[in-house]
Amino acid sequence: MATHQSAIKRIRQTETRRLRNRYYSKSMRNAVRKFRELTSKKEAVDSLPKLFETIDRLAKKGIIHKNKAGNIKSKITKFANGLA
Repeated sequence: MATHQSAIKRIRQTETRRLRNRYYSKSMRNAVRKFRELTSKKEAVDSLPKLFETIDRLAKKGIIHKNKAGNIKSKITKFANGLA
């Protein structure tokens, strides 16, 4: 176990950040999952900007990679355009 005060603090910070990142990642995944359950094109198009904001915010904070954010946004846009 760490004995230096700075190392102990670093462990506490890392754990806090890990849990926070995990929470935000899971929230995003759930939002995408709920979005994919939509059947109405109007609902999908209306909720798309809000979902984009969430994904972009996570990419900006470094929780997910910017390319992963782009891939997710591309896939959900394709999904929304494919709805009747």
